[in-house]
Amino acid sequence: MKKYLSIMLIFLFIPLAWLRADEGMWLPSLVGELRIGDMRDKGFRLSADDIYHINKAAITDAVVSFGGFCTGELISAEGLLITNHHCGLESIQHHSSLENNYLEEGFWAMSREEELPNPELYVRFLREIQDVTYTVLEGVEDGTAEQSREQIINKNIRELQEEATDGTHWKAVIKSFYYGSEYYMFLYEEFNDVRLVGAPPGSVGNFGGDTDNWIWPRHTGDFSIFRIYADEDNHPAMYAEENVPYKPRHFLPVSAGGVEKGDFTMVCGFPGNTNQYLLSSELEMIVGKSLPAKIRIRTERMEAMKDQMDESGEIEIKYAAKYAHVTNAWKKWQGVIKGIDKVDAIHRKRDCEQRFAVWVRQDPAGRSAYEHVLDSLVYLIDKESDLILAYEYQREILGAIEILGFAGNFADMVEAYHNREIGEYYLDYTIEETREISEDFFKDYSVSIDREMLRRLLRIYTADLPEIHYPAGLKEAMRKYKGDTDRYANYLFDNTIFASREKIMGLLEDPHQAAMNRIGTDPVYRLAKACEDLSAGIRHSYRSITDRKDASYRLYVKGLREMEPGRDFYADANGSMRIAYGQVREYRPRDAVRYGFLTTLDGIIEKSHMPMDDYRIPEKLMELYEQKDFGPYSANGKLPVCFIASSHTSGGNSGSPVLNAEGHLIGINFDRNWEGTMSDYVYDVNQCRNIVVDIRYVLFIIDRYAGAGHLIDEMQIFP
Repeated sequence: MKKYLSIMLIFLFIPLAWLRADEGMWLPSLVGELRIGDMRDKGFRLSADDIYHINKAAITDAVVSFGGFCTGELISAEGLLITNHHCGLESIQHHSSLENNYLEEGFWAMSREEELPNPELYVRFLREIQDVTYTVLEGVEDGTAEQSREQIINKNIRELQEEATDGTHWKAVIKSFYYGSEYYMFLYEEFNDVRLVGAPPGSVGNFGGDTDNWIWPRHTGDFSIFRIYADEDNHPAMYAEENVPYKPRHFLPVSAGGVEKGDFTMVCGFPGNTNQYLLSSELEMIVGKSLPAKIRIRTERMEAMKDQMDESGEIEIKYAAKYAHVTNAWKKWQGVIKGIDKVDAIHRKRDCEQRFAVWVRQDPAGRSAYEHVLDSLVYLIDKESDLILAYEYQREILGAIEILGFAGNFADMVEAYHNREIGEYYLDYTIEETREISEDFFKDYSVSIDREMLRRLLRIYTADLPEIHYPAGLKEAMRKYKGDTDRYANYLFDNTIFASREKIMGLLEDPHQAAMNRIGTDPVYRLAKACEDLSAGIRHSYRSITDRKDASYRLYVKGLREMEPGRDFYADANGSMRIAYGQVREYRPRDAVRYGFLTTLDGIIEKSHMPMDDYRIPEKLMELYEQKDFGPYSANGKLPVCFIASSHTSGGNSGSPVLNAEGHLIGINFDRNWEGTMSDYVYDVNQCRNIVVDIRYVLFIIDRYAGAGHLIDEMQIFP
């Protein structure tokens, strides 16, 4: 018995190496306390204050949240900002037409006057981080019910945000960490005048396309350039011709010195969402049920778009960003399933749960709070599994039919018209808002694609879900049309006004009683309302489970942190700024296969000889290659294109600066390797790599390919 206990104790306290090396996304304000020693051991030469400081310029002052979905960084004293091509894709598409196809041909502003405004785009600078846990949890006791707890916390958060921003133009965002155990407030300065400066052609910025997405080796020049403008006092301002380039507190120097195997790298950005502390049973549900369903749905969505995009240049421009969004997650999810299986992640999770159970049993009196937490989580995960398909289908299917979402936007206007007590001003406001929404909608809309999308997705929806999860009217329609979803889809599109720009804009010019009644009886509008009611019900049921589950995870993670007091835990990504670091490293994806850490222009040329559209390149790039006109950006006669490192990244890190040991920009993060996409759930240093476009390739494209040397002149470049 003593021998058995000794073995169990050894098992309990063995450090889990796979949880350590290069793993983690760290708050900038905690780097000095938790990570700076390890960073220096790996080669970092700056201090924690050089990364983040509220009273002096630091690296974080040069990094922005780009549109709320990507990251960008300042690279000049004149507000020049660089991010990924795929992050700027919507802006590039917005300015593209058949006559000026910037998606295909690229765009370069050769003067400030040629830079293009983007009314919907904004960037946010992080100015300060505050630990507000004590204030947010004030009034919350151990026995407080979850609903009451949430109400107290929300009230405290509102008061904190109002107090923090009173008399300023800053924005305050308070986020939960460790499932609500800790709270941090982030103070931001937001700029809304962000102009497109440059973008390579799609055959450079998206070289490899869907074929190479999430794949290493990679050869993509995934970058685009913008400029932030401010008023004459350097304060945020809406777009105006008289605005001037923003003068940042700090911008990143650029290093053209290149990378070598083992070099230190650091990523600073805004990763969106990870789930590192899930139980094995939840991970099993995700990879066995949720992701396969979403992959199947997105396959249909992609086919519905691609068939018609290939036949029409106009539709291809309209749907480029939409298609990229759908395919990006589709391919990633397949990699997640493969990666979780490869690194035996579910077994690792079970090991952790077993260690936790042993730890609790060692001191049943002192650790009684944790006695039932695993059982509670398993029960709630099982309950969630019963709803997961309905939850995913209302998002991936009902949410994917563009005309349903568009029609739903008319609800506020219709209500305001029929309820004049709200006031004429509000009615006028909703009419104008709906008019703007309609203009934007039809600019990038194809009726034929959406009709085909509805046909395909209704087949899946009605085949896979019980009638209890049908929106009102669908069950009757299926009986009327004898289960023929194609006939029902055609009926909807043939009898709606929402597929016609002329009818909708005409109605909004004269929104009289008959017009409002027409909207109310429109079959698409009625289905949209029914879908929203259904989705609200599903979300409510799902949320009631996940709220309880999160409370149990809060307790579980609290116990894990007590169990391993010597381990530096990091919170899951939640859209807040994080620091990740690692080294330039090769990896082995499969038996007898080793991938190097660097790709070159030679690889682009090799791929261009293959008969695939994704590997087409511009003639000028081929000419520069043949002339070996690489300027000062080559190394040993070759032009570097991309490299990989072991930093822990996620969605939202797209566009993040990748820095060397001196804090100089050496590349732009844009992807992960397919084998490592499971890092949102479990990180493995042997498989997980972030993919980076080498800054030398970026400089080459700007300088030699585009002839935009004036942009190079703005930068501070170190050899």
